[in-house]
Formats: sequence, C-alpha cells, structure tokens
Amino acid sequence: MQNSVRFVTLALPAAIALSACATTAGAPLPDGSNVALGQKAYVDGPIVEPVAVIEDSRCPQNARCIWPGRVRVQMLWHRGNGDKQPFEVTLGEETQLADGKFILESVRPEKRIDLTLKPSDYRFSFRFAGGL
Repeated sequence: MQNSVRFVTLALPAAIALSACATTAGAPLPDGSNVALGQKAYVDGPIVEPVAVIEDSRCPQNARCIWPGRVRVQMLWHRGNGDKQPFEVTLGEETQLADGKFILESVRPEKRIDLTLKPSDYRFSFRFAGGL
C-alpha cells in the first residue's frame, strides 16, 4: 500500500506536466489575417508559412512615385504528409496552390521614407479559394 501511495505521489505531477504539453501542441493555428514571417497559419484549407520577403518595392506612403511597386514573399506550404513545398506569392496576384487559388491580399505596415522595415515588422493577410 505504501508503495502505491509513493507511486501515485510521483506519477501524478508527471502526468499533469505531460498533459499540459499535449494540449499546447494541439493549439489551433491562427487564420491568414495577420501572419508574421516564420509563423504557420491555416488559410481556408492549406497550412502555409511566409519565410522571407523577396522584394518590397512599394512606393512609400509619404513619397511620390511613378510605379506603385510590388511585394513578393517566399512561402512554404505544409502538406498533410509532412512535406513542405516552397512557392512564391506576389501582392494582389493569384497563385495556383493545390486545387485552388492562393492570394496575398495585404502587407503591413505601409512602407515609409523615414523608416526601414525589419523582417519582424511585416504582417501579411492571405486568402485561399479552393477548387470545385
């Protein structure tokens, strides 16, 4: 009996600690409305991750430009089988992904002349329209 009490006394805290790990591992992914570089998100079907800004030639909001510029982002598609498939998106343009169209809808913050954006500053909004 004394060994049973000792076992329960030692096993209970370990079980509680392990259960806490299990619940945080299954935490839901954010949606595609405010995604940082290196952050995975569930976007209406696929799980994606922006990994690098390839180009940000947007016209700064406090400048005059002839061309509005563009933003291109290197992405990873986390497939159900564990594979990670790289692809690239351009702001406002559709990209074929799986059975649908993936689009980078917005990039924040706005570019400014007096501010240099760091990779950690970027936030992206994505949308996916699956096929029929």
